[in-house]
Amino acid sequence: MTSDLDTAFAALADPTRRSILTMLLEDDMAVTDVADPFEMSLAAISKHLTVLSNAGLITQEKRGRVKWCKLEPDALRAASVWMQGFGQFEPVNLDAFERFLETELTDEPDEA
Repeated sequence: MTSDLDTAFAALADPTRRSILTMLLEDDMAVTDVADPFEMSLAAISKHLTVLSNAGLITQEKRGRVKWCKLEPDALRAASVWMQGFGQFEPVNLDAFERFLETELTDEPDEA
């Protein structure tokens, strides 16, 4: 289970991937539609989608000539349960959690 959590959190570490997951909350999307709002190449988006897929957060399937992405909502259940175990993360707000981590890591003095 630790490996699955590591993979999920690594996938969620990138803001582009979190944005993609938010977009997929609405409905399944073609890869080209996922790529549309981002200022990056289709190849770069495909790499992000591969990370999300490898983490089990999305699935991709080919329908005709078009590759579609679908959110796998149960994939974050283990991460959510793990975070709720701390009590302070009742409603999971991953953006706030990321800001907290950035602040904590930035405020640490260099030990070199």
